[in-house]
Amino acid sequence: MAEVATSATSDQLLVVIDPVARRRDGESVRIAKDVLSAGAPTKLCLPDGPEEFARALARRGSRRPVVIGDDRALVRAVGLLHRRRELAACALSLVPVGGALNLARSLGVPMGAVAAARAVLDGAERRMDLLVDDSDGVVLGAVRIPPLGAVPAREAAVGRPWLRTCRSLVRTLVPPRPSGTVAAPEPGPARLLVEVDGETLVDLHQPVRAVSVVPGAFGAARVEVRPASVGAEASPLTAEGRTVTVSGAHFRYRADAVVSGPVRTRTWTVQEAALGLVLPDR
Repeated sequence: MAEVATSATSDQLLVVIDPVARRRDGESVRIAKDVLSAGAPTKLCLPDGPEEFARALARRGSRRPVVIGDDRALVRAVGLLHRRRELAACALSLVPVGGALNLARSLGVPMGAVAAARAVLDGAERRMDLLVDDSDGVVLGAVRIPPLGAVPAREAAVGRPWLRTCRSLVRTLVPPRPSGTVAAPEPGPARLLVEVDGETLVDLHQPVRAVSVVPGAFGAARVEVRPASVGAEASPLTAEGRTVTVSGAHFRYRADAVVSGPVRTRTWTVQEAALGLVLPDR
């Protein structure tokens, strides 16, 4: 991991540049570095992988962390700080660079490198709720079951050279599918038990097409269940609560930009104002 001091004065910002961002858009990374370095004393870290990324955050001292990367880099940073129980005393900043940026956009982070870097320097910390699951995973945006739009195979293989090697071997052994082959259909209705603060919202007798859990406000999550129906579409079932448990047959779910599972049960709990994110001061 390369570390470059860009100021002779005491450090104030720790800028961690995700390797995916460096590969995908080096020009935006350079612009962001220039703006940040011109506006504040900075220390740059260029980790080569998740372990070095984690070490950089752990050794930040009193510096304010700034991540240059995509949604996955943001979630990774928040998860690391959460597991170290350091989120309460840390204001995190993001300069979005990379492929998946829907989460950053929904949180109010400016999309341009210059605008986002200026927000790091001139913005204000805003506290927002998080969902934390029973495996200590964090969710900033939403949980969705089933995980529609699963991660493309090539994206899942990033950072896993052994996986790419195995897939290359399989391609040499298995004839390719005809170009006209239709993609596998989306999963059908599932039977899930959804409980909000211990109260049943839908039980195993009612097939459902989709479940979403989103951090709301004032320590409550918004839950929406779309029942499967024959003929006219059934109205969604909604509820709000602090704790949401989903159980049933093995299911997968998408939390922000990451697909997880299969699991038989998962509980998400709202942690109020747990994340401090620096956003434009409006």
